[in-house]
Amino acid sequence: MKLRPDLSTVPEFEIPYVTCVPEGDLIELLVQQKSKTLALLGGLSEEGASFRYAPDKWSIRQVLGHITDNERIMGYRLLRIARGDKTELPGYDENQLVTGAPFDEWSLEFALADYAAVRESTLTLLRGLRPGDWEREGVANGLRHNVLLIASVISGHELHHLKVLRARYGVI
Repeated sequence: MKLRPDLSTVPEFEIPYVTCVPEGDLIELLVQQKSKTLALLGGLSEEGASFRYAPDKWSIRQVLGHITDNERIMGYRLLRIARGDKTELPGYDENQLVTGAPFDEWSLEFALADYAAVRESTLTLLRGLRPGDWEREGVANGLRHNVLLIASVISGHELHHLKVLRARYGVI
């Protein structure tokens, strides 16, 4: 899938995610992102995965959990919209999901396995879409989205957080 969402249709808060996604095959990009994320974070120690750059900030393990939970939610939205479901889908509070999750109790190995499983589920769903499914639209979080936009946000959201991990957490 080599298309990119029309930026005039992208909700303002999602534009930074969409614009950081490089041109090219979106499915292949998601495959490559999975490999890079697993390699980047898989080299951390358990102690390293618990690092926070400030007391009130998420740990690296929590950032990974947030990336995974966001993809899980976006994948659900993607499924519903791709299948033609017109039900308006709710938003979510990312901070509540992170504070309500036991991410810091998980081993890094388990958190990475969870991430990998969710990414594989997303990839399977995307690979099974028909060409016309990518343009199907629905409402999520009170805003219009199509399948291509949601898939692009999955990629861009992860790229955004990997940039933060490098810049603020020193993950290289």
